[in-house]
Amino acid sequence: MPRSRAELEKQERATLAPYAQYSSETRGRKFKEEPPEWRTHYQRDRDRVIHSRAFRRLEYKTQVFLNGTGDHLRTRLTHTIEVAAISRNISRALRLNEDLCETIALAHDLGHSPFGHKGEVALSRLMKGHGGFEHNRQSLRIVEELENKYPAYPGLNLTWEVREGLVKHYTAYDHPSKRKGFDAKSSSLEAQVANLADEITYYSHDLDDGLDSGLLDEKKLRKNVELWRIAARTVEKQFGPLADDECRRYFTIRCLIDMQVIDVVETTEQLVAVAKVQSADEVRLQSKALVRYSLKRRTQNLELRDYLYKNLYFNPVVHQPNMRAVRMLEHLFAHFIEHPDQLGELSRKRIRKDGLHRAVCDYLAGMTDRYAITEYQRLFGVQI
Repeated sequence: MPRSRAELEKQERATLAPYAQYSSETRGRKFKEEPPEWRTHYQRDRDRVIHSRAFRRLEYKTQVFLNGTGDHLRTRLTHTIEVAAISRNISRALRLNEDLCETIALAHDLGHSPFGHKGEVALSRLMKGHGGFEHNRQSLRIVEELENKYPAYPGLNLTWEVREGLVKHYTAYDHPSKRKGFDAKSSSLEAQVANLADEITYYSHDLDDGLDSGLLDEKKLRKNVELWRIAARTVEKQFGPLADDECRRYFTIRCLIDMQVIDVVETTEQLVAVAKVQSADEVRLQSKALVRYSLKRRTQNLELRDYLYKNLYFNPVVHQPNMRAVRMLEHLFAHFIEHPDQLGELSRKRIRKDGLHRAVCDYLAGMTDRYAITEYQRLFGVQI
């Protein structure tokens, strides 16, 4: 006999930490539904995210390198899958709810625009005075309103805890945790884990992609980045000098990820013990996140981040194609503002409710890189 939802919830009670978020204690969904029979509420949410159109579109959205420029370079989808894997590893070590953590990780970038962070900056600028644009809020908007799959309600009708995890900043007026009589200052530990796993993931895979593309150099990394130096020495000590470039880089980056994960788990355990939290809501009342790096590791990560900005993100090979793509986005935005009749059918219908600028923004933010380029070529007759 398959295990029922009640049995799965009982297992959570027996194995998870008291400060984990139990699926049986969910604050529920905006629209009432019959609970799943053989899945927990968060397992149902995970499946809904994976089956969404927005999730499938991540395959053709830029992470760092413009989508389509290399078969082995990360896309927004492969980044998301890696975030989910690291999230599960950390949450398992901390005895948190893996299903909730994984679901937040899988949904965290649904709202990202085409052309990476440069595209997000462009849409934010274009939407100034019209509510702005920020990909975390857009992810929430997608799962609450824009996905159109169910006859009884808009969006995916995800649980409150998943939606809480998609908005990182508690100053937002529309944050799901803002409720009468409960002054939440932090998210659940599961949401905090997904947030930090995102950072661990992009540090590691951006190093990998940068080395694979030839824009980063191992010798220079070893000279200028302490984290790389420590990881490289660890690999050498274990395996000796590895002649194969791909193998050596892989194991060095794997070692770097392990170092990050261990640091986060150990630091978080200490902070949780000091805070003496005994429930998920006690975690939410903490003024600072409990899932953190140690101070030393945070300093090392800042050094790595600064190095990546200087030598990868703003390298002309990465920066210039992305900026050309952003100019396409700007032209498309202006065109659809002037010609709203050429928007997709669903976007046209939303103009009356959300306004023209928001409808255009939703339309463009949902585009994949290749669809945006194809639309630009169709409308302006320019080959990219």
